[in-house]
Amino acid sequence: MAPRERASNRSDEPTFYAGLEPFTEFAEVADPARYVAAPDDWIVVLADIKGSTRAARAGRYKDVNLVGAACITATLNVTRDLDLPYAFGGDGATVLIPPGASNVVADALRRTRRLARNGFGLELRVGRVPVQELRRLGRAVLVAKYQLSPGNNLAMFAGGGLELADRLIKTDPDFALEEQDDPEPPDLHGLSCRWEPYRSLRGHMLTLLVRPLEPDSLALQREILRELAAILGETPGSARPIRAENMRFVWPPRGLRAEAVAVRGRVPYPLYWLGIWAQSWLQALAERFDLKIGAYDAPTYREELQRNSDHRKIADTLHMVLDCTDAESVAIEAYLADLHAHGRIGYGMHRADRAMMTCLVFSLEQSRHVHFIDGADGGYALAALQLKAQLQACGSAQSQRAGSHSGSGMNSASPGTGVKRP
Repeated sequence: MAPRERASNRSDEPTFYAGLEPFTEFAEVADPARYVAAPDDWIVVLADIKGSTRAARAGRYKDVNLVGAACITATLNVTRDLDLPYAFGGDGATVLIPPGASNVVADALRRTRRLARNGFGLELRVGRVPVQELRRLGRAVLVAKYQLSPGNNLAMFAGGGLELADRLIKTDPDFALEEQDDPEPPDLHGLSCRWEPYRSLRGHMLTLLVRPLEPDSLALQREILRELAAILGETPGSARPIRAENMRFVWPPRGLRAEAVAVRGRVPYPLYWLGIWAQSWLQALAERFDLKIGAYDAPTYREELQRNSDHRKIADTLHMVLDCTDAESVAIEAYLADLHAHGRIGYGMHRADRAMMTCLVFSLEQSRHVHFIDGADGGYALAALQLKAQLQACGSAQSQRAGSHSGSGMNSASPGTGVKRP
């Protein structure tokens, strides 16, 4: 079944994502009928940290994750009236925005780039690519909506557009976000990183990146998800990295300094740090005794947190963080290696004893919060090294074919794909 057509591609449709019907079973993530083509005049905004591998190897991957999540936070905080699709990538992020939000989002991300540089010593690359340009080059940006819980959704992306946009902002300066002087700090309220890393309960945390190299890549994603379910015994959800048994809140949180640097805005650092130090003490008290203090209900929040994590998603490439036994991990690697040997996928893996989480809290009262998950000690950034090496080893012709078909394989320039130009 093909992705659904949209009625039109007008720029006055800022609600196209808000109007998508969400699905609640992750098994539907590779169903092409769940995907809708983004409007032509919307814009893919991408940000990633240059040198994230070096930062990870220097023990600074938590800062890398925080800055990546900050790009989403800054964008959402200046577009509060819009429901926008976004994806966290460990060392960066992707957000799809309407043309009317382009200027305010550009300003927000310039401010975030300056904060990354001055507050964390990290260099943030930011770029914008119109969906229309990606379609002209033969790629689609297809979007689906996965509901974690009521009011909390994750966007899924297919069509190959995100992969191409990522390459364009790294190779073509015309798509890079230009530098401008702006002394204002970004609005990062809602961003936090207070929980301890989540230790594996089953063996180790396995971070996976899997990029299909076949024309109908959503069909291949379905095949891969079925095999992972068989290896894991039930579904990939049975190996979710966040569980009640490995949730630990230690006071004072180790991430408090980074949170203060990122979120304080114009408030002096010592004053802001003192405020969240006291706030986190109350949170620790609530966690220790299962209390409700103000809007923070510790037992309810922990239960919601487990549901609202993004440990599995598709953003052209399948992303997963799984708590695996050694035998499961070996079986997964053998399966993916066989697919790669037959030229069907490129993949990257990284093993660690923990997973990390960065939180984005919209409203405690409304139970609206999403949690970005990555493997510790490099996670997605180091898995990406293996994936890139495999794609390069395929040779230039294979790499071009992989790029052309890396999303759903149903790009708008190909006949018979089911995604029609409006």
